[in-house]
Amino acid sequence: MGPGNWYEWREQALILQLRVQPRAKRDLIDGLHGQRLRVRVQAPPVDDRANEALVLLLSKAFGVPRHAVSLLQGDKRREKTVRIEPGQVLPDWFVSLAGAVAAPASSL
Repeated sequence: MGPGNWYEWREQALILQLRVQPRAKRDLIDGLHGQRLRVRVQAPPVDDRANEALVLLLSKAFGVPRHAVSLLQGDKRREKTVRIEPGQVLPDWFVSLAGAVAAPASSL
């Protein structure tokens, strides 16, 4: 994993370690929580609704289609690992949190 262990690049994909809070007041990427990126979603953790809300939120935040975001681990837990095929530009909040090493050398 990268600095702080909450993200890493595998080939051209971004792998994020998340701490997800379902039933939040609003959908929000809320900074770091220990070694994970905290994400809050309004959806309850029932019938996969929180996971679907998470995928939708991340796809919007990174400006990619929903199929570019996949859940690798943690489908029934708050701690999750996701894979994102990022677009041409990373979001400002990500670059700010990640620091100067936000993108792999051969991308973007």
